Amino acid sequence: MKKAPIQKITAKAGAKASGKATSKAAAKTAVKTTPAAGIIYSIAAADLAGHMFKVTLTVKSPAAIGQVFALPAWIPGSYMIREFSRNIVSIRAESDGKAVALTKLDKHSWQAAPCKGSLTVEYDVYAWDLSVRAAHLDQNHGFFNGTSVFLRVLGQEAEPHEVHIVQPKDAACKTWKVATTLPELKAKRYGFGSYQAANYDELIDHPVEMGDFALATFTAHGVPHDIVVTGKVPNLDLDRLCRDLKAICETQIAFFEPKTKKAPMDRYVFMTMAVGDGYGGLEHRASTALICARADLPTTASNSTEIGDGYLKFLGLCSHEYFHTWNVKRIKPAAFAPYNLQAESYSPLLWLFEGFTSYYDDLMLVRAGLIDEAAYFKLLGKTVNSVLRGSGRTKQSVADSSFDAWGKYYRQDENAPNAIVSYYTKGSLIALAFDLTIRAKTNGEKSLDDVMQALWQRYGRDFYKGKGEGKGRGVTPAEVEALFDEIAGTRMKPFFERYIRGTDDVPLARLLAPFGVKYSDARKAEKASLDVNLGRDGNDAKLAQVHQGGAAHVAGLSAGDVLVAIDGLRVTGNPANLDTLLGRYAVGAKVAIHAFRRDELMTFAAVLQGDRVPGVSLALLPAPKKATGPKRPSAA
Repeated sequence: MKKAPIQKITAKAGAKASGKATSKAAAKTAVKTTPAAGIIYSIAAADLAGHMFKVTLTVKSPAAIGQVFALPAWIPGSYMIREFSRNIVSIRAESDGKAVALTKLDKHSWQAAPCKGSLTVEYDVYAWDLSVRAAHLDQNHGFFNGTSVFLRVLGQEAEPHEVHIVQPKDAACKTWKVATTLPELKAKRYGFGSYQAANYDELIDHPVEMGDFALATFTAHGVPHDIVVTGKVPNLDLDRLCRDLKAICETQIAFFEPKTKKAPMDRYVFMTMAVGDGYGGLEHRASTALICARADLPTTASNSTEIGDGYLKFLGLCSHEYFHTWNVKRIKPAAFAPYNLQAESYSPLLWLFEGFTSYYDDLMLVRAGLIDEAAYFKLLGKTVNSVLRGSGRTKQSVADSSFDAWGKYYRQDENAPNAIVSYYTKGSLIALAFDLTIRAKTNGEKSLDDVMQALWQRYGRDFYKGKGEGKGRGVTPAEVEALFDEIAGTRMKPFFERYIRGTDDVPLARLLAPFGVKYSDARKAEKASLDVNLGRDGNDAKLAQVHQGGAAHVAGLSAGDVLVAIDGLRVTGNPANLDTLLGRYAVGAKVAIHAFRRDELMTFAAVLQGDRVPGVSLALLPAPKKATGPKRPSAA
């Protein structure tokens, strides 16, 4: 079947597609400009019901030996090979109206035959991944990360890039707007049309949301911040979101730049997809893509000023991703400067970039005045319990967990609690331990805050700028350790050996005591337990995880087994049912357990053990009449 010629994209063509701005401020186009782009993309929502984006890429000066194109295999911030090229449904190329052969080099790459003049490649991308990592398109909205849709022109990544975001022709899309922090070229703020990027790295670091989204704007230390919410959220309280996020953003900006209070970006966007049940975020240099349960967002139907658990979780997520604006988007590990987008980029430092960000995300909620210390210590206690729950923490260090993120942390299975440790959660406890240790050793003169600010000044502030020793350079593990020695005024190698390169538990009880915080672990050792995590298989109880050394493991049960009965009494999918059944027995009692493994009924004899679930709680001790010693990190 004969195909229509590929439509060539020019700078002139993009001028016709600009959308309407929604306010006077939005009507201003970006002052920033780049030289005329030699690499021009057009992306159109070609088939809403079929979830298909059509992308056209024009290269004005292709390589003489035949231009090579590649789609990234992963997206920065999510350490797993995702092979986005599998979503390219069809691809073809032409030059001067004539077809150009494309040869596939590997699963990510194509090479065009040599041609004279400009080269145009057209391809269709299937977009049906409702997450923050890839691309999604239907009748309600469109969303994409550049790593999922924009082929990289090998050898020309440093050249200016231009993108035309085309308004869908479907009648349902007449009122759609565009949210992105890509600098506008001829498009107006929130409008369809042409956008620009200084290079490929900048192009893929600004996700795009299009649709009839809710929109609000606030200013934090002079920088406009947009909140974009996609999805139906009745009575969404945007005013409260603006107030609370403004407090978080201003606190973090002042944290890294206490004197100037200057943010590292000219504009920021919180892109949020509200769904029935979901949670996650992905950081970018001037925005974040978030997904959350709509029930977690604040509502105007309530006059309560209290922060519920769901909304607190959402604010913590926003705080986490916003902190990444500095820590990992500009302060980077050396392995990410630059990114190798076609293969794994290994670093033993994710405990710093994700773990420390996890430490500061909740701490910033306290410092912003959104929660008090009691609420903060409740969150901290949950983190401690989650770390102590798994025996994997005794087998894998956070340095190894960081390095192995590609093959272990992002590919967790039912044995994960017994095999790995999270560089997020244990990394956050290590950050707390560093903070307390430095404060104690320097009598409060220094803290972990000084370490983060030094990292920012030396490696982050000038990362994307054309000057300074930190331009484009990441930090090495040796430099990180040396910086801790410098700030603490003592050698911190023993700390690194035990808690970062080693697997020792962080001694929080001892470290917190001088700061007036009581550490308690009230485990219910008298409660009979199988030591498992339950899932559901319809109305049945399915073992999701079996903890090593627990009663179920010793008896021979495995993850995936479906419990049928204990001593002849049925086990249901309601977790309370199992607790009720076991509550009839004392620790040390023997019970007969019937369970299906696949389609075979098996019988196990189990000796019930005491519950091993950690019960750590943290509480402030009565304050002395006269304050002594350094302040707590969470103190006002």
